Amino acid sequence: MNPTNDPKKRSFIEVPADHDFPIQNLPYGIFRTNDNAPHAGVAIGDFVLDLVVIEEAGLFEGVGKGFLFRNKETLNHFLAQGKAVWTAVRSRVSELLDAENPTLRDNEELRQLALVPRAGVEMLLPVHIGDYTDFYSSREHATNVGTMFRGADNALMPNWTWLPVGYHGRSSSIVPSGTPVRRPKGQTKADDADSPTFGPCRLLDFELEMGFFVGTGNKLGTPIDMEDAADHIFGMVLVNDWSARDIQKWEYVPLGPFLAKNFATSISPWIVTMEALEPFRQAGPKQDPPPLDYLAGGGDRSFDINLEVAIQPDTSETPYVVCRSNFKYMYWSITQQLAHHTVSGCNTRPGDMLASGTISGPTPDSYGSMLELSWRGTKPLQLGNGEERKFIKDGDTVIMTGHAQGDGFRVGFGEVSGKILPAD
Repeated sequence: MNPTNDPKKRSFIEVPADHDFPIQNLPYGIFRTNDNAPHAGVAIGDFVLDLVVIEEAGLFEGVGKGFLFRNKETLNHFLAQGKAVWTAVRSRVSELLDAENPTLRDNEELRQLALVPRAGVEMLLPVHIGDYTDFYSSREHATNVGTMFRGADNALMPNWTWLPVGYHGRSSSIVPSGTPVRRPKGQTKADDADSPTFGPCRLLDFELEMGFFVGTGNKLGTPIDMEDAADHIFGMVLVNDWSARDIQKWEYVPLGPFLAKNFATSISPWIVTMEALEPFRQAGPKQDPPPLDYLAGGGDRSFDINLEVAIQPDTSETPYVVCRSNFKYMYWSITQQLAHHTVSGCNTRPGDMLASGTISGPTPDSYGSMLELSWRGTKPLQLGNGEERKFIKDGDTVIMTGHAQGDGFRVGFGEVSGKILPAD
């Protein structure tokens, strides 16, 4: 076992057993206070460990070359250093926060500088995202959507069980949790209409997803092999890939979604590393037919991560849970997605984000979108305050959370939330 994953390990900072950020987690993010320059940090309980302060104190000496975090407004430089440096920094941070280590614990002056209350920080995007690719890798989701639009006999397209279907998304409109989202406008066309009309989206939806960040990328023309793919992945976040269903229905043939997906994608601000998730690795669903050789191998490829979605109307102080799912349901793994993405020779770069696509489970309460939960609006959801929803209304806040449950601790992702504002 990696010592940083030891369930018995404890920090000198008290962290309850049901908290998302114990010493076994140590996720990375970019924060700032009082409009100061952005700093890299690690979440520990209700605090942020300022990695710039730790670095300037000489506590990362011998780890990597030069400064890893000083004068860096994103984590891209750190991600580019590779797995050996990621492991060394995580190990050092774990040591510094350990209850038995006096280095930070007993240095009051350094501790006051380095540990910042999370309640007083603004979280920014953790990396500069140069490119973003969204996949369609949940068999349950693809089957549900295919059944709605093509019937049960033709639910999955012929290529679906042979390759991870994906499309290139829009990185400029990826926003951190808490950023309001404006209802998009576009063309829609009713089935019985002769021509389309222009106006606000009427069928606005969330999509429960998870994303991962490329650490070390690959050169143009040099694919990433399945056996090496895991070493190129730094960590994961929660993703709400908002979707305008009525706009998409009209525009997606023949090249796929465009305006329906480019107006906003929300992500959680803390990147949970693959090392923190290692204890929760497990085999994914059986793949039939067996994947082609370049998508085979790599050992256990999935992770047991509990996911939840809630809707909070602006008329209520209470969020109402509408979905409980799990990342383990994903048919195509993140390593298969990365290997497939690069097999053509496509290059990836530190900070590129790849998202899973909507994560749906086998039961109706585990479906990862309103399209499925309300079955195209034919089965409205009851929120518990007397209101019902077929799709997302103006003023609704969608809140997604996720965690992997350990023995006496959890490795959590925090949340990704966004409130829908009326169309401009």
